[in-house]
Amino acid sequence: MADGATPVLDVQDLKTVFSTRTGEVHAVNSVSFSLKPGELLGVVGESGSGKSVTMMSLIGLVPSPPAKVTGTSVTFGGQNLLTASEDDLRAIRGARIGFVFQDPMTSLNPVFTVGFQLMEPLRKHMGMDKAQARVRAKELLELVGIPDAERRLKDFPHQFSGGMRQRVVIAMALACDPEVLIADEPTTALDVTIQAQILELMHELRDKLGMAVIWITHDLGVIAGIADRVMVMYGGQIVEHAPIRELFKNPRHPYTRALLQTMPRVRGERAARLEVIEGQPPILIGPPVACPFRDRCPNRFERCDRENPARYDVGAGHDVACFYDVDTGGPRDV
Repeated sequence: MADGATPVLDVQDLKTVFSTRTGEVHAVNSVSFSLKPGELLGVVGESGSGKSVTMMSLIGLVPSPPAKVTGTSVTFGGQNLLTASEDDLRAIRGARIGFVFQDPMTSLNPVFTVGFQLMEPLRKHMGMDKAQARVRAKELLELVGIPDAERRLKDFPHQFSGGMRQRVVIAMALACDPEVLIADEPTTALDVTIQAQILELMHELRDKLGMAVIWITHDLGVIAGIADRVMVMYGGQIVEHAPIRELFKNPRHPYTRALLQTMPRVRGERAARLEVIEGQPPILIGPPVACPFRDRCPNRFERCDRENPARYDVGAGHDVACFYDVDTGGPRDV
């Protein structure tokens, strides 16, 4: 990661609203963040927290209508993606920003060979002929650790195991040497052994290729060893953001501390009791007018019911959106 480098991606005040029969669902609420070249940013939160919708909104992958995406800017390569044409977005997706989805079988067409699906973006975005694309497709399978790559180009997705299919999807996302790779819970459906292999693969690829990575997950433990920074999302907004070690050492938001408590832990020879976060994520009808975590928060104040806290800096590259002060054990004096 290049410290002090110009961000490869800069997001300012991103909002995504879905029109439904029951009202407007404010799925993403004023999200701002940046991504540096070569950096791995973890995005963590429960299902429904807005992680995937945020990242899909960046590159025009949410259907409009019913969605309406607005904001100050989403700057990538000197271009504001919020005002880019659909043709411009199509040229960026896949070629300069890769996307790895959670279920590889929804990303792979079952009626085409893996080789054909790897070669297609190479011919479209990179201008390669069939022979050049085939050579590159073989190299990509080798890059992601698939043995006997030449022969496997002729195979169909159902002939691969779940872990190998996910490797193929990663290879497809890497085909055009993207500057940014967005991985949306790519290991969730895999067993822990294969999950560890995919995590190690992504770590190696990030170091080898120098690309920036956004890794979406619901499990802080998954990114503990590979992320540089972490954004914790809840209720469609960022509630805490910090370098990975700082977050684990000094979590400031009650939701982050609750997430850490849900991670399996071993004390001595016995596994500690697994904690749960009581309650359910909020229904995001209407714009936020209060803290989204208040109904599940053990540190709730009267102010939390009438005001949505803004993120504020606590030092060491760490910011949090909360009225509770961890240091004093009481309301933050603002």
